[in-house]
Amino acid sequence: MMENNKISVGLDIGTTKIVAMIGRKNEYGKVEILGIGKSKSLGVHRGVVNNITQTIQSIQQAVQEAEAAANEKIEGVTVGIAGQHIRSLQHSDYITRSNSDQVIDEEDIERLINQVHKLVMLPGEEIIHVLPQEYKVDGQAEIKEPIGMYGGRLEANFHVVVGQVSSIRNIGRCVKSAGLQLEGITLEPLASANAVLSQEEKEAGVALIDIGGGTTDLAIFRDGIIRHTAVIPFGGNVITEDIKEGCSIIEKQAELLKIKFGSAWPGENKDNEIVSIPGLRGREPKEITLKNLSKIIHARVVEIIEQVYLEIKNYGHEDRKKTLIAGIVLTGGGSQLKHLKQLVEYITGMDTRIGFPNEHLAGDSDEDIASPLFATAVGLVMDDLKRQHRKKIEEKEEELLQQSEDVSEETIQVAEARASERKSFLDKLTERVKDFLDNAE
Repeated sequence: MMENNKISVGLDIGTTKIVAMIGRKNEYGKVEILGIGKSKSLGVHRGVVNNITQTIQSIQQAVQEAEAAANEKIEGVTVGIAGQHIRSLQHSDYITRSNSDQVIDEEDIERLINQVHKLVMLPGEEIIHVLPQEYKVDGQAEIKEPIGMYGGRLEANFHVVVGQVSSIRNIGRCVKSAGLQLEGITLEPLASANAVLSQEEKEAGVALIDIGGGTTDLAIFRDGIIRHTAVIPFGGNVITEDIKEGCSIIEKQAELLKIKFGSAWPGENKDNEIVSIPGLRGREPKEITLKNLSKIIHARVVEIIEQVYLEIKNYGHEDRKKTLIAGIVLTGGGSQLKHLKQLVEYITGMDTRIGFPNEHLAGDSDEDIASPLFATAVGLVMDDLKRQHRKKIEEKEEELLQQSEDVSEETIQVAEARASERKSFLDKLTERVKDFLDNAE
């Protein structure tokens, strides 16, 4: 196997399922999925691990299945974090530069970002992501890239994502105990967004809504930059719960009903459409009208969408400068509910499409993989590929620095490539979680 075609693995630890996905870049720069494994997720509730042993078993099962499918051995993985403990805030900060005769460089930005990391959080919380929005240099606003400019005072607005340390460590713990290396940690809404959104949509302004089993994740982009993220602690599972209660049937039947006959729009069903469900052990079968079924689903979906819409309004969607021209993209398993697109358009008045993660996949990818169910997993694989690419650039850079005293053309090229691949804070968080796990044993 060629060195530059190293495999990448994404591990999506969800509330309903755990997916391990193995991929690599093909010669056209697209992502080729080699194998996929999924298992029922038993130890996760609303995106948070609440049973370590069960989660480890589920991870191992998914990983073995993926390894068998791809005929590859999995060593390291990139995992996604979501869950009800994730929140985000806006923060601005500045640094004063001692030497304003020199142009602003990488290090100034690092310094500014590290300052944000010192923000005091609630007990048990840790900063996961610090995403610069725009910069100001000596009071001049709306600067997208300050590197190379002169100025004494550098300030920026940041989108800061915060989460519970213990939850993140628990995920790290599960991965490590399943016999895997933790290569990277990514915010799940970001992973899904990378998989299903096009660059044009991110420029125009778009809200990605990823409806999972236990949580609904939101990521808002505008001018190519992530502007707002939120995790809403409801997903497809609460819809199933409601059907189970409302129709007095067992969960397995409720889930099947939802998938096969469910609709988010009650007007679609005629009054006489009825499904018969076998009764439990010698009991009479139950008859359920589809109209009732979709009324139950409708009520719950409206609630979820309204919460998401509230977050979109919090971001400031109604402000002319912040309008999301590309509207909404729905993804995740929950986005496969019939007539959901129409309902979302009706509630929000925004253009809506269903997002399939085929934006970056190789042309001959399997139908199943391009399903919204796997958006997060595909995004995590892409993230892992990016991380490997960055590692390669850094190694090349080291090598060149050791070889040459004088600055060659190649060193400059490598340095430029490096600048475009700034080390993300997640990498720092990953390091911290790794250190913690190594020292905790």
